[in-house]
Amino acid sequence: MNLYIDGDAFPNLLKPIVFRAINKIKLPTIVISNKRINIGVSEYINYNIVNSGPDEADNQIVAMVKEGDLIITSDIPLADRVISKNAYVIDHRGRFFDEDNIKQALAIRNFMQEIRDGGEVTKGQSPITQKDAHEFANQLNLFLRKRF
Repeated sequence: MNLYIDGDAFPNLLKPIVFRAINKIKLPTIVISNKRINIGVSEYINYNIVNSGPDEADNQIVAMVKEGDLIITSDIPLADRVISKNAYVIDHRGRFFDEDNIKQALAIRNFMQEIRDGGEVTKGQSPITQKDAHEFANQLNLFLRKRF
């Protein structure tokens, strides 16, 4: 199993949580982004910078991911794409996505996008909180304990 991190907009609050988990279980990790980010220096982490542009990082993740891999992203369309390859997703707030719940999350996301496209001003997501980071850590640990 590999861990893929959608590095674009990856919250600083989650970096130490992920870094500890990677090193604790020696988890091969690929961080993909269109700009340099740093989660930490580890023999288990590879950084892959892709060209700037919409969905460049997403497309690279989809091209590389294999069945059973874990992806960390808050991008619901990306989550849907990798789940179709039998991978798993945890978002930045600790929500676990799989084939049982991704379609509902995608439908809600698309509905909200239609509302925004129609000119309605909606609140964006609030910043990641300590509570979100705690939920993320719990979900990540639960997922990894089941597999290692």
